[in-house]
Amino acid sequence: MTEPDARRSRPTLADAMQTTDGLVRQAGRQFLLNLYAALRSLKLYPVENEQVQRALDELHAAARALLEVEDQLEVRISGEFIFVNSTRLRLNLDNYATFSHVLGTLRQNGVGVMTVDEKIERREWQVFTSLLLAGTSREPSPERLSELYQKMLQGGVHHIAVEPAAEDADDLDDEDRAKEVAKRTYERSVAVTKEVVSSIRMGRSASVKKVKRAVQSIVDQVLSNEVSLVGLTTIRDYDEYTFTHSVNVCIFSVAIGRRLGLNRLQLYDLGLAALFHDVGKSRVPLEVLTKEGGLDEDEWRVMQSHPWLGVLTLFGLRGYGEIPYRGMIVAHEHHMKTDLTGYPKALRPRQMAMFSKIVAVADGFDAATSRRVYQTTPLQPDQVLREMWENPRRGLDPVLVKALINLVGIYPVGTCVVLDTYEIGIVHAANPDADFLNRPVVRLVLNETGQPIPNRPLANLAERTPDGAFKRSIIKVTDPAKWGITPGDYFV
Repeated sequence: MTEPDARRSRPTLADAMQTTDGLVRQAGRQFLLNLYAALRSLKLYPVENEQVQRALDELHAAARALLEVEDQLEVRISGEFIFVNSTRLRLNLDNYATFSHVLGTLRQNGVGVMTVDEKIERREWQVFTSLLLAGTSREPSPERLSELYQKMLQGGVHHIAVEPAAEDADDLDDEDRAKEVAKRTYERSVAVTKEVVSSIRMGRSASVKKVKRAVQSIVDQVLSNEVSLVGLTTIRDYDEYTFTHSVNVCIFSVAIGRRLGLNRLQLYDLGLAALFHDVGKSRVPLEVLTKEGGLDEDEWRVMQSHPWLGVLTLFGLRGYGEIPYRGMIVAHEHHMKTDLTGYPKALRPRQMAMFSKIVAVADGFDAATSRRVYQTTPLQPDQVLREMWENPRRGLDPVLVKALINLVGIYPVGTCVVLDTYEIGIVHAANPDADFLNRPVVRLVLNETGQPIPNRPLANLAERTPDGAFKRSIIKVTDPAKWGITPGDYFV
């Protein structure tokens, strides 16, 4: 064979992609056929029946076959089409009835997206298919998906996730639905981050594809439903700080990037870099990471090593080609400070990358407002913003701090405030009018006598009375614990 002929015979990237799509299409079609068979068997026979058990075995095997091709199994409904891992399945006369039945069953349960990860257990299919079948016997309702989700958790189904259809997720006129979508995005992102960090800490391989999907969901939510997702950053779970912090920094970074005019692809790269910014801490000993009180000189030196450990970790995550170069730069630079007085020490004059500066601002804000083992009393959000803006020793880019203030307002989301009406409120969102950053939208929680306010209505503090006076104004910021309030409860 001549050299040109040999070159032509080599498989190209396009050939490889076509082969992968073909495998996914074939395995996806088989999976849906087995899902249909399991649903039909359960409808006809009791769960103990041999045919039902065989159908569940085959369903589990079909899922495993797909998970061997790719790291995750995702079935998505879009109109009358079914996509498996972004590959559209072709309908023909042989499978039309089967696919239509599966599509209808998922729709009746409010499911637009079903995601399965590689830890799926065979018993979970039995619970999940039984719940799907039970859902088809009742009238559809807006709460159906939420009910299914709760019953899945109660039944121990932890490796199958369900989401509404994309067209439902974009319907932001329904505040409850928008909050539910944001909540699921947040919970899934925390779970994925926890899985990846834990895998790295234990020396196991980690799935970058899952992280990429989580970041894509965060970017989509910031672009369509920023208020609900930013609101969830107030949860700041003390026990899960390592993971919620990474997700919060990702959300804040993407939201700041949006205000800077970054496009969707740039936001995606920024979000991925932000989610991985502290990945080097997975290599820091837990006794140093979770030590109460101050660190001694040796422990502090170990802690300061996490930026370059992060670079090494990202290089090792399934091959460096899967992690954008910018992500490694952010992991290395996010503690350097704009004047290079931070760590690690710069060997020569340099400029911090823009993504690093954005993540540094997001990281500083979330860390200072969170309760940790060595910071049991977090600062109030408005104090943190003021210190970030006024203290040059923080080494933050003032333009980006201003962008954060424009995002969260002078009184950030989750701030507990006392109004001149003596009502107690939780800041729900920055005022959409930039001229009123000091007058946020507040959720009224307690009335002037300290009693809970029914339905907790929203109040825009820029609203005026007929004579031009403001209806409500903030007197001061207060500690929510003093009133028995947990701000995160008002965003879930």
